[in-house]
Amino acid sequence: MKAISLPKKHVQTMAERANTLRAGVLGANDGILTVVGVLFSVAAATTNHFTIFIAGLADLLACAFSMASGEYASVSSQKYTEQSVVAVEAEQLKTNFAGARQTVVDYYVDRGVTTATAGEIADELLEKDALGTIIRVKYDLKQGHYMNPWAAAWSSLVSAASGGIFPLVAMTFLPVNWQWPGTIIAVTFSVALTGFLSAKLGDGLVKQAMVRNIIIGLITMAIHYGIGQIL
Repeated sequence: MKAISLPKKHVQTMAERANTLRAGVLGANDGILTVVGVLFSVAAATTNHFTIFIAGLADLLACAFSMASGEYASVSSQKYTEQSVVAVEAEQLKTNFAGARQTVVDYYVDRGVTTATAGEIADELLEKDALGTIIRVKYDLKQGHYMNPWAAAWSSLVSAASGGIFPLVAMTFLPVNWQWPGTIIAVTFSVALTGFLSAKLGDGLVKQAMVRNIIIGLITMAIHYGIGQIL
């Protein structure tokens, strides 16, 4: 009896996972700031809870879908660029294999390998997987692994909606005496968390990222409160 072979599960590369997480962090940050901006503007102009809630909810949905569509368009462009690069390199391997080999040799020589050893490495790698080798060396790409626009869009959609829920719930469901301080605390905590995550993902300075996000969050709230007072 012939054994049934199951399809191999697609395992994301580190770059693919990082891209999805990046979209999520940015989406959450935008969701928090845009929703709290609308809430503060409306709440400063009216005390009607239903009006405040509907305005915040409408902005939350608009922000989530806007972020998702933006991520989809951006990552789709990146994916098409990567596919185009692979197609070009595949053609060049047919017409200029010697040039491709020299590129691989130079890659390893630049990393301290002797020319002779680099040549042996290049020959072995190109024999096993010529296209995979050349796109890894030249573009740090892995064959068959492209940025996923749907994953980025979904991550951004969910995170933007989730981030916006914090200020929306705080402003509309907390007791009147706690509405403003509760919302400020919720937003401060949320943007500090997104700053922490963005710094970790980007190998940045955690403290600076958190402080920067908190300052931006406080300025956003102050500006929109002022706009609401004027209106």
